[in-house]
Parts: sequence; structure tokens; C-alpha cells
Amino acid sequence: MENFAGRVAVITGAGSGLGREFANLAATLGMKLVLADIDAHALEQASGTLQAAGADVLAMVCDVRKGAHVEELADAAMIRFQAVHLLFNNAGVGTAGLIWEHTEADWEWVLGVNLWGVIHGVRVFTPLMLEAARNDPAYEGHIVNTASMAGLLVPPAMGLYNVSKHGVVALSESLYHDLRLVDARVNASVLCPYFVPTDIAHAERHRPPDVQHDGPPTQSQQAGQALLEQAVAAGKPSAADIARMTFDGVKRGDFYICTHPQVMPAVADRMDAIVHGKPPADPYAATPQYTARLKAAVKR
Repeated sequence: MENFAGRVAVITGAGSGLGREFANLAATLGMKLVLADIDAHALEQASGTLQAAGADVLAMVCDVRKGAHVEELADAAMIRFQAVHLLFNNAGVGTAGLIWEHTEADWEWVLGVNLWGVIHGVRVFTPLMLEAARNDPAYEGHIVNTASMAGLLVPPAMGLYNVSKHGVVALSESLYHDLRLVDARVNASVLCPYFVPTDIAHAERHRPPDVQHDGPPTQSQQAGQALLEQAVAAGKPSAADIARMTFDGVKRGDFYICTHPQVMPAVADRMDAIVHGKPPADPYAATPQYTARLKAAVKR
């Protein structure tokens, strides 16, 4: 996808973090914006700032766990702009702790946002984009699903998050192959950043009432959360940098957009272990202090 000006971008999780930076850059490139987030206040701030700068913005509160909400978002986008060219299935939440200690509500929340949000986005928007391509020879479409390096690695004490992001990678690869089957003029990418300074470590504050965690956090959840907060706060590059890398990847037509090359050797180690029948490789082999801290905290 080479041309952005005048085209329409739909972005979930647009109130903060990567989503807000996608929106900022899309507006700079002259795109029309459909912004969605579950946080009404953050969404209002983001859309208001962009509108004040001259962007054409449609903002909707949307819980991507719910298919009906995503369908309403698509309907509103089509009524307002008559087309969607660039879709960011980006909304995400984070959690940590030993995998058997998560409650059913934890699983419903994280999988609901991180995986089902992408499922709904692909299910609802892809047919609209394919129809637009059939009707307009000049149409260019692209879908970006936000996964994580946790979709390519399996860090300890992050099992629930890992499962959700591995699902996004598999869904995205399937989408890529299926689009090729029908010779679509719609491309797909999966974005796999490592730790980036965003608000994801504090996603709990936006957790809906129907999936609240019952009871106090376990020792592993406290330790994992502390490590997650520290790693995210110290993460580099910035969310704005990741947005630029993502748009560059979309322009080139890249499928895998991996923003932290220093982590790729750990991905290669994981693949090598699979190919050669070894036990799972340690994703923190290059930073053993992370594993040591988790072990110490859990044992304590």
C-alpha cells in the first residue's frame, strides 16, 4: 500500500499507546480516521486533539470483545466514509503470572480483547475491503494485526498473554494465505513489538465488570506485574517510532513487522528447538536476571 492521503484508517485501541500513535501518523499522512477504544475519556482526548489539528475523525467507544460492537464500528465507518483502506486490529491488554493461577474471568478478558478483538476485526472488515477492491480498480487495502514478540516467543509467567498473541500470529498468517487464494488486492501484516513504553501494563484499570478478577493477586501475578511494568517503562524504541516502522512496513508490503531485531536470535533458538526436538528454549537466555527475579519472587 503506497498511497495514504485521502484514504480511511480504522484503528482499535486508539485512545493511547500504539493506537494513538498510529492515528497521529495517519492524520499526518492525510488519512481520514475511524478511532475506537473502550476508554471514552482517552478516546475523546485523542480524537479532539486530531480534529483540532484538522483531521477528519469519527470516534466510537467500542469493546472489541463483542462482535456487535465491531459490526457497529464498521457500519459507522461505511456510512461516514464509504470505504476502509487500512485496518489496525490493535486493541490489547496485558497480564502476568503462572498460567494455572489465572481465573476463568482472566482468560475471558485477555483472550476476548487480544484474540477475539482481532477475530472480529478480520471477520467484519475483510469482506468490506474485498468488496471495495472488486468495485474500484485503484483500491489498495491493508490489515495490520497487533501481536507481540510474545506471539513468537514464550516468556515464563506470561502464559495467558502468550496464548493470546500466538493466536494473533496464527490468525494473521492464515489471513495472509487465504487472501492469496482469492487473489485479493488486500494485504496483511502482523506487528510483533517487544517491550514498548505504553499503558498496557496498567490495562487492569479498564477491565470491564463482567470479567473482573475475583480475589487478591497471587505471588506470581504480583511479581510478573512488577516485572512487566518495569520492562514496559524502560522499553525502547517509543510508540511513535513503532508507528513509523509499521507504516514503513505497510508501504513495503511486509508481512512480519518485527521492531526489535535484538530479540530475533531468541526466536531463532525457539525454532531450532522445535526443529530438532529439544525442550523449549529460554526466551530470557540473554537476560537471565529476569528469570532469576521471577524465581526469587515466586519462591518467596
